[in-house]
Amino acid sequence: MNMNGNNSIKFTDVPESLWIGTTGDTDYPSLEDDIDVDVAIVGAGITGLTTAYLLRGRGLKIAIIEANRIAKGVSAHTTAKITSQHTLKYYKMINAVGEEKARQYAEANQSAIGLIEKIIRDNNIDCDFKRVPAYVFTQDRNMVRKLEDETEAALKLGLPAEYTETLDLPFGVEGAMKFANQAYFHPRKYLLALAGLIVGKDCEIYENTRAVDIQDGSPNIVVTDNGRKIRAKYVIQATRYPFYDKPGLYFARVYPQRTYLMALRVKGSFPEGMYISADEPSRTLRPHTGSDISVVLVGGENHKTGHGKNLHNHYEIIRDFAKPMLDIESIPYRWSAQDYTAMDEIPFIGPMTAGRESIFIATGYDKWGITNGSAAAMIITDLITKGESPWEEVYSPSRFTPAVSAKNFIKENLDVAVNLISGKLNIPDGDVEIEKGEAKITEVDGYKVGVYRDNDGELHYVSTTCTHLGCELKWNSAELSWDCPCHGSRFTYTGEVIEGPALESIKPLESDLGTGN
Repeated sequence: MNMNGNNSIKFTDVPESLWIGTTGDTDYPSLEDDIDVDVAIVGAGITGLTTAYLLRGRGLKIAIIEANRIAKGVSAHTTAKITSQHTLKYYKMINAVGEEKARQYAEANQSAIGLIEKIIRDNNIDCDFKRVPAYVFTQDRNMVRKLEDETEAALKLGLPAEYTETLDLPFGVEGAMKFANQAYFHPRKYLLALAGLIVGKDCEIYENTRAVDIQDGSPNIVVTDNGRKIRAKYVIQATRYPFYDKPGLYFARVYPQRTYLMALRVKGSFPEGMYISADEPSRTLRPHTGSDISVVLVGGENHKTGHGKNLHNHYEIIRDFAKPMLDIESIPYRWSAQDYTAMDEIPFIGPMTAGRESIFIATGYDKWGITNGSAAAMIITDLITKGESPWEEVYSPSRFTPAVSAKNFIKENLDVAVNLISGKLNIPDGDVEIEKGEAKITEVDGYKVGVYRDNDGELHYVSTTCTHLGCELKWNSAELSWDCPCHGSRFTYTGEVIEGPALESIKPLESDLGTGN
């Protein structure tokens, strides 16, 4: 990021998360041999590592595998709010699924805050944890009634809610809902410490080990990309999207969205609370005061993955939103996050189908993964060790909520159908005269390909067909990736998988295409 004297800001660096940029890397081994365990956990983010922490010491042998490095996925790209306040959630949920299930959801997320704090206190984890209030605000007078209804619904469920007409923000509001005694922290400091606590005799962590299949049975067998096998009584898919989803057809039950965040160094102070707008476009704000850096996080600009236009523009819009109210000195970090939302906007946590009680999933957190991920760990731990959980019903992957899901199901899957064929109808550009740092879709020897020219002038050719279900990929100029507009798979410009549900890379073309100098 560069600034000049007139306070204009230009983005010249590659986006990086604050949480990754202020922590070191890990170096756990890859899985090189077949192993036998009681519990195989796929994914080492908030859900996977917390589940392992809760299961450890119970006589179970555990293996955690991570496709890349631990705690570098969605858990490292969050706003890191630890809160049961999920924008305007509870009024709608009570009307959709009833008060009892809405109470389960509220209790699960409120309990997750307590669990995180207890883990931090019990183990003296230095992760910049702080209890603060969380607010949902509106600048639209027409939204006030909705905030009042939401406050009433939250109080009915036993949540620490109250309505207020003023906030200590550098702009005016028409009204707001406050949840007392919520929290924030540095998620990667927390998770790296958690990993250090669990690894040992009865729990091993394997990095750079991608799961590509599950063979269900007794035992279940997790197959990795290098052909190694993990035999386990229980398998937990603690990935943001269940890579093994054919029995539950989760690709049609959740949809991906991207959100953009900035860490701003500012002159002066910022209120200690966490803030999110009820209005659209959504805006989220919170300070982060850590031992190494103090910044204000500002974000928003949600859109479905693969559907943005000039994606740099999202960062610019957030910057322009913040400039009038904050005296920005610099923007040391900016990044985007990807989250999946279930069609009825309630996560799926539990056995993935009725016939596969020993294979668990946790997905569809709807941008609230810190508490929902921790709640998932508690739910799955209870299901494995006790056979039941007080919150399992509302999160059940086998639930049927047609009235709640129908609108989103039709909208999102119609959109999938459009993107399955749209790329097939486009006539590619045969010209690959592109500038450094740019990409385009073209045709080489009759085949449609994506081409990116890196800063050294070299061209990188890949297929533009997603290896998940065949949708046509779109170029993401802000993150230098090829993104799937259907189900959210993302690939590097050299074709490697960044995140699923795709398991296979978009193979580059043969090297005889040359470097295109």
